[in-house]
Amino acid sequence: MANENFPIIFERSKEGRTSYSLPDLDVPELDINEGLDDAYVRKNAPDLPEVSELEIMRHYTGLSRRNYGVDSGFYPLGSCTMKYNPKINEDVARMDGFSHIHPYQDPKTVQGAMEMLYDLQTSLKEITGMHEVSLQPAAGAQGEWTGLMMIRAFHEANGDTERTKVIVPDSAHGTNPASATVAGFDAVTVKSNEKGIVDLEDLKRVVGKDTAALMLTNPNTLGLFETEILDMAKIVHEAGGKLYYDGANLNAIMGYTRPGDMGFDVVHLNLHKTFTGPHGGGGPGSGPVGVSKELEPYLPKPLLVKGADGYEFEYDRPNSIGRVKPYYGNFGINLRAYTYIRTMGAEGLKKVSEYAVLNANYMMRKLEKKFDLPYQQHCKHEFVLSGKRQKKLGVRTLDIAKRLLDYGYHPPTIYFPLNVEEGMMVEPTETESKETLDGFIDTMVAIAEEVKNDPEKVQEAPHTTIVKRMDETTAARKPILRYYK
Repeated sequence: MANENFPIIFERSKEGRTSYSLPDLDVPELDINEGLDDAYVRKNAPDLPEVSELEIMRHYTGLSRRNYGVDSGFYPLGSCTMKYNPKINEDVARMDGFSHIHPYQDPKTVQGAMEMLYDLQTSLKEITGMHEVSLQPAAGAQGEWTGLMMIRAFHEANGDTERTKVIVPDSAHGTNPASATVAGFDAVTVKSNEKGIVDLEDLKRVVGKDTAALMLTNPNTLGLFETEILDMAKIVHEAGGKLYYDGANLNAIMGYTRPGDMGFDVVHLNLHKTFTGPHGGGGPGSGPVGVSKELEPYLPKPLLVKGADGYEFEYDRPNSIGRVKPYYGNFGINLRAYTYIRTMGAEGLKKVSEYAVLNANYMMRKLEKKFDLPYQQHCKHEFVLSGKRQKKLGVRTLDIAKRLLDYGYHPPTIYFPLNVEEGMMVEPTETESKETLDGFIDTMVAIAEEVKNDPEKVQEAPHTTIVKRMDETTAARKPILRYYK
């Protein structure tokens, strides 16, 4: 029975149709079930669809056209930095010298690949202002956990075992408190002030002898730069804690300031965000960590170093927290990031920050006329609107997001961060043109007008998509995970 959410033409099988014709066997036929336990031998032929090659091609081509990706449309997905990935990155990643090597090869046979990784480490050290970098962590959240484990190892090595708490602002990325918990710490929240940045008085209240670290997302998830970082660093360091910098939003400050210059002890980066590795669908990612000289001994091992006879992996690191990923990180994503950095150069990376900030502020000022803007100062790479005005008319932020689908746009992040009622988090990225930004702005303005003049149209959206409005509770608790019931 066909799923009611899909048109019946999804089922294309017709008895007797086939899409292949194999030649006659020119070798002796073997019984492939010989020697198998009878319990593992299929009794009946599999119930596979019978379709022609043409029908298969049209089916999957049609499905691909329903996909939404950054190559086909605008992604204003706040916090995720869903920007365009230059195709030269893909070309380099597919070069035989990179794509045909194996991680178990003798390091002497892959010196070119190791030189690339070492150069990437060196570039990231310069960009972040940190003493040393490891490319091993596979993604941002693992980079967070790796950084916290190094901080934990540092405190334990100094006999400071009572430091059990990690301070996390209420404007941080959601993975921060989760990473702290997985690393064995207790997460403690510090509040934001009326300007949307960390409240120093509340920080002083929660910091103490049990503070292991402060995790700071900067710019924070409200898109605001934490202007009192030096004061925060002083407060935490004087208490004996360490400063952790969530560098997922690095594309807002690159070339203008560096975490290492602000006094941070650890930073992680999301190469699949700022440095244009493919992003979405759960990976692959890359979350390198950079550390101060004090924490360098605790980096994951092996560490890629340059020796007298070339590039090598250094295993003799007695204070290391150990390996955090097989091999040495996600090689393909690291290679794409290296290509991007070398293509852009120092001035190009600085321009990335300029255009990311310019685009976000342009959109924010255009949309503040139709939606509430909880924080009035200039933003960095992203901003958060509030749909409180529309909620008073019976339309929720979720309705607005679904209505955007009718206009062909991927919705922004909604209801995050949690400290903004009916929040809509928009990040245009630096890669989008003014025409694209204006198109999205015009659409948001049009929806705001619909909320006032025809709210039911927005409340019942989407209208033009293959799958229409769903029962959200049932969809979450009883998802339909296959075509047949």
